[in-house]
Amino acid sequence: MANKRDYYEILGINKSASKDEIKSAYRKLAKKYHPDINHEPGAEEKFKEVQEAYDILYDDKKRQMYDQFGHAAFEQGASSGGNPFQGGGFSSQGFGDININDIFASFFGGGSRQRSSRATSPRKGDDTLMRVRVSFMDAILGKKIKVPVTYDEQCSVCHGSGARSASDIHTCSQCGGRGYIRTQQRTLFGVMESEAPCPSCGGKGKVIEHVCDACGGNGYTRVKRDIEVNIPSGINAGQQIRLQGKGDRGVNGGPNGDLYIEIAIAQHDFFRRDGNDIHINIPLSFIDATLGTVIDVPTVYGEVEVKVPAGTQPDQILKLRGKGIKDMRNGTPGHEYIHLDIKTPTSLSRSEKALYEQIRAQSKSSDSPFEKFKRIFRR
Repeated sequence: MANKRDYYEILGINKSASKDEIKSAYRKLAKKYHPDINHEPGAEEKFKEVQEAYDILYDDKKRQMYDQFGHAAFEQGASSGGNPFQGGGFSSQGFGDININDIFASFFGGGSRQRSSRATSPRKGDDTLMRVRVSFMDAILGKKIKVPVTYDEQCSVCHGSGARSASDIHTCSQCGGRGYIRTQQRTLFGVMESEAPCPSCGGKGKVIEHVCDACGGNGYTRVKRDIEVNIPSGINAGQQIRLQGKGDRGVNGGPNGDLYIEIAIAQHDFFRRDGNDIHINIPLSFIDATLGTVIDVPTVYGEVEVKVPAGTQPDQILKLRGKGIKDMRNGTPGHEYIHLDIKTPTSLSRSEKALYEQIRAQSKSSDSPFEKFKRIFRR
């Protein structure tokens, strides 16, 4: 490892380089040194070196390890407990969100042999995302809701083939069922062979003589349905619910992707959520805080009788155990916290004012909070 070059030096970037800068540097060097293009001695080793540098620096965790420990972080049996990335290896097929075949497809105008070889295979469709807003209480207590979903459903007549019958499906004569054709192009580097989707079958490898009357040869029908979705009690904002098979349609008869319902939660006028705990502000009169009282406090499960002790101070918090939200995994409930907002009267009747004056007169001025503060301050 001692003879290895610095990964930043290999890619020609600074240590503060962004992921976009890392990706851009990799693309340029990959085109320059790829052994299918550059046949000079040492080009293949440089290409592997570029691959390795990109694989480490583009991955945030690996980059952090490298910045801290250097190449030693990836040695077999390193002091940190062995190579944390052992077995990952380096492959010319893909790094992070870059596929090396995509680079040369755009560079030479051809397609990837690896992709083309799978062109006629059934593939699952892409997953899709939908956001649904529910009320605060529905998220806490749970509810079944109807969600309008539009998706492509496999044709019930042809079962996705697009043909009137099985005998109407034939192997494409132009590509021999491969779904792609090979072409040659003369470049500065010599004759390069590339692949492209077959123009006759559109890359499917098969042609249909008589299309299905129900779907017009598409193999699917566009449907819009109200799907019942169960909102589990305790779900939090940002969590997702999966609807299997309601995403984008598959390719070549493959299954649909899945639809993920991401939950957004409307705010409540009084309750606030913090994890599985509930917070609420409760106004309380100065007299009740001074003498103590019993009040009925709202919770997400109904009202609960709460004793407010005499001498309660402003901004004091009372705790109701088990009156929060039940955890989705184990059912353990959180708590409710009551924030007491003690209100001082701003206007008094004549009789009320006389009563307060009488109380103040009976109290020793030396025992007032302000007089106590002054004595301590003057020490």
